Amino acid sequence: MGGSCAQRRRAGRGQVLFLWLLPLFYSALCEPIRYSIPEELAKGSVVGNLAKDLGLNIFDVSARKLRVSAEKLHFNVDAQTGDLLVKDRIDREQICKERRRCELQLEAVVENPLNIFHIVVMIEDINDNAPQFPKDEIILEISESVNPGIGTILESAKDPDIGLNSLSKYQLGPNEYFSLVVKDNPDGDKYPELLLQKPLDRETQSTHHLVLTALDSGHPPRSGSIKIGIIVVDANDNPPVFSQDVYRVSLREDVPPGTSVLRVMATDQDEGINAEFTYSFLGVADKAQRVFYLDPNTGNIITHQSLDFEEVERYTMKVEVKDRGSLSTQCKIIIEVLDENDNSPEIIITSFSDQILEDSPYGMVVALFKTRDRDSGENAEVTCSLSRDGPFKIHSSSSNYYKLVTDGALDREQTPAYNLTITATDRGKPPLSSSTTVTLHIIDVNDNAPIFQQSAYLVHIPENNQPGASITQIRAWDPDLGPNGQVSYSIVASDLEPKALFSYVSVNAQSGVVFAQRAFDHEQLRDFELTLQARDQGLPVLSANVSLRVLVDDRNDNAPRVLYPTLGPDGSALFDTVPRAAQPGYLITKVVAVDADAGHNAWLSYHLLQATDPGLFNLGLRTGEVRTVRPLNDRDASRHRLLVTVRDGGQPPLSATATLLLIFADSLQEVLPDIADRPVPSDPQAELQFYLVVALALISVLFLLAVILAITLRLRQYSNPVARSCFGSVFCPKSGPVLPPNYSDGTLPYAYNMPVPRDQTNTEFNFLTSVDHCPSVQDILNKDSSSVLLASILPPSAEAEKNTFDQVFKMMFLYFNMPL
Repeated sequence: MGGSCAQRRRAGRGQVLFLWLLPLFYSALCEPIRYSIPEELAKGSVVGNLAKDLGLNIFDVSARKLRVSAEKLHFNVDAQTGDLLVKDRIDREQICKERRRCELQLEAVVENPLNIFHIVVMIEDINDNAPQFPKDEIILEISESVNPGIGTILESAKDPDIGLNSLSKYQLGPNEYFSLVVKDNPDGDKYPELLLQKPLDRETQSTHHLVLTALDSGHPPRSGSIKIGIIVVDANDNPPVFSQDVYRVSLREDVPPGTSVLRVMATDQDEGINAEFTYSFLGVADKAQRVFYLDPNTGNIITHQSLDFEEVERYTMKVEVKDRGSLSTQCKIIIEVLDENDNSPEIIITSFSDQILEDSPYGMVVALFKTRDRDSGENAEVTCSLSRDGPFKIHSSSSNYYKLVTDGALDREQTPAYNLTITATDRGKPPLSSSTTVTLHIIDVNDNAPIFQQSAYLVHIPENNQPGASITQIRAWDPDLGPNGQVSYSIVASDLEPKALFSYVSVNAQSGVVFAQRAFDHEQLRDFELTLQARDQGLPVLSANVSLRVLVDDRNDNAPRVLYPTLGPDGSALFDTVPRAAQPGYLITKVVAVDADAGHNAWLSYHLLQATDPGLFNLGLRTGEVRTVRPLNDRDASRHRLLVTVRDGGQPPLSATATLLLIFADSLQEVLPDIADRPVPSDPQAELQFYLVVALALISVLFLLAVILAITLRLRQYSNPVARSCFGSVFCPKSGPVLPPNYSDGTLPYAYNMPVPRDQTNTEFNFLTSVDHCPSVQDILNKDSSSVLLASILPPSAEAEKNTFDQVFKMMFLYFNMPL
């Protein structure tokens, strides 16, 4: 039953070898695969090995999903063997009607890659239908005047089979009056004609009963019969005659019902009642009788229903004219139906995948479809197009078969889905079209890296924050879907020490919230920078980095620190001397303080809280300088105590206090009694310390007087004495200033000079010039060894010996005010 392009028959070794090699050269040898089977084949019967004819092995049948498709599926494919099997009853007469050549068109579809093969199955006729007459009995009226040899045409039998299985002959039952002659129509059909063998005698026999049998040539042959009743009537010896034996006419299929098609004409040479005749259809199918109407009196044929070229292309009918004497003649009517463009093209989707990756290459097949137009000629020529712009195009693969393929790059983030409308248009006039819409969803791939909302982040956080507090939140957006769009955050770099990084900050991987792991101190860490990374979960992983700079804002968490005046070891304030002749505005001393904070928090102001005589002194608000307001009179006390507070500019402000003890005196001798009058603590240890100080001071005075005398005598030996206004190298070493630790970023990063009396007679105090390389006052006052001072008083160089007496006195003053 299997076949190939030329109705293959398995015969001989050469043909078997040809079948093996046929799949290799199939595409070059022919287009469709052909099979031939008889009709009424049992369900499940094998038509042919389709897989083998396509060049597929058994494993490809299921792996490539071999299947067949058709408008009405009479066949299917065995998934195990690849055989093409009969699925439904196949009746050639029902499928192909009156067509002599009966073929079924199929499409074989395989995937991976997707392809379609055309299959033609030829349905061979079997003798499954017997000839059949349209009626069970025919009644004929024959005049007795009819001469022998006159024939009467009988209705033909119909056999839907073809070839040898169709109607082949007629047989008439035995009788003495009639014989049977079988004639051929112009279209090749056979019809029976009853011939009179000898004259009839109505008086002898008024009726005759015959049996007409129609037989075919099948094996075994089939037959059908009809009874013929003959009534002998009086003479009417001339039948009506048509003007022509065959009438042909062409008719457009779009003519409305009631349109006149043609008029048949017949004449009868008889006269009177024997010349009256009527027209009627003879042996016409029910379909034709419903479409056309024949006027029995006029012979005019008109349309009764609409015509459809796609159903019937041509009508062949017989018209009989019969007179009242039962003489009749037949003619043939052939009506050709002309096609009009009255059918829109159809689009049939044979294969479609509604999802495609957005990185699919150009030419990727999305769908396979075919078109069908029931019209003919140009009316059936179809072109396809897409109704919208997009990265797709239609490619014609074979006759009426098309592929929908990609023609550009796809981007799911811009267009997640496409509604593609395919329009098929024929070439008729006017053209007709039809459309179908398919929805194609784009599947996401990881082709987009996360994008931060800002190119860089700058945040401020106050110092002394709570550990675990949120600093800020960074956000990155990834337009991809699913894991491709899920973003996680991490810290990848920082200007902090790598080991200490995670003790300072951390980031939540899901939310992007950056947390402080510890409390920050502006005085130790003013700012730092992080590099944060956002990564998606796709394959391959895509990421983006962003910088985050954190500025630690200062808070007022450091109180001012007083550098000068300093306190003694017992916590008591030191004395400063003021000449009694000090004029208003005289600079007595200066309170020096620093604040480790910055900005307004380190902006210091000085306030006088308590004073023995508030009207005698003035304190600079910003400078801390203590100056006299008026001259000292006799009624003023010689000793004064000032309590100074230093406030910063923070909110709330912090402060520190300093105590100044001032003694108005013109000489050192006046100062010592005041020092001796200082209140002595009740602590025995303090009393002992006091006596030691007094004894050391007396001894030092005696020693210094001796030194001064020696230096004075030595200086007289030089003709060019030099009076220095600076301590020289004693207090100005070449080394840089020494500042308290952690105060280099605060206020007043300078060294301040100490006020000292110029000589015994002039009590005016001068401040040494502030220079960058001089040490601070506190560094000088922290020298607790008298040997250091003595070493600086007696330098070995000749230049040091030229120092003036005023310099020595200044050092003595500092020495006596230095805490032990």
